[in-house]
Amino acid sequence: MFKKVLLAALVAAPMCLQAQALKLGAVNPQEIVAVMPETATANNTLKAASDKYDAQAKVLQDEYQKKVDEFNAIAKDNATAQEAKAKEIQDLQVRMQNFQQTASQDLQKQQETLFAPIQQKLQQAIQQVGAEGGYAGILYKEVLLYQGTGIEDITAKVKAKLGIK
Repeated sequence: MFKKVLLAALVAAPMCLQAQALKLGAVNPQEIVAVMPETATANNTLKAASDKYDAQAKVLQDEYQKKVDEFNAIAKDNATAQEAKAKEIQDLQVRMQNFQQTASQDLQKQQETLFAPIQQKLQQAIQQVGAEGGYAGILYKEVLLYQGTGIEDITAKVKAKLGIK
């Protein structure tokens, strides 16, 4: 019986040593992206594009309101003029919806294009810190339900790798 216990201990010892050597890191990428200088530039570019679309939408909205006011000013007994103006209003509504959809899609595409290099740079920094630190894996910190002593927060190390204080 003693031999079986000793044999089990000898078999389990390497597994215990390997489990203790496992080094995990956790990183908060959102925190890092928020302070990257490239993020401010990308956000400014998106803001400028959004402002441009807002100005164009305002022009369409003003035109829409003008047509509604013209429709309301037309005499009730002039059905032909009312129908024509209603058709203009309906066409303008379709144009406004198409414009909003196109603007939204364009802004989303611009955001993806602007943030792709930022995400790639962050991913490379995380991989470098992981390789240099000998981490078996790096997890997203905000997903962890519990962070024990075996997981190191490497957010500061990734910031340092990117040259961010």
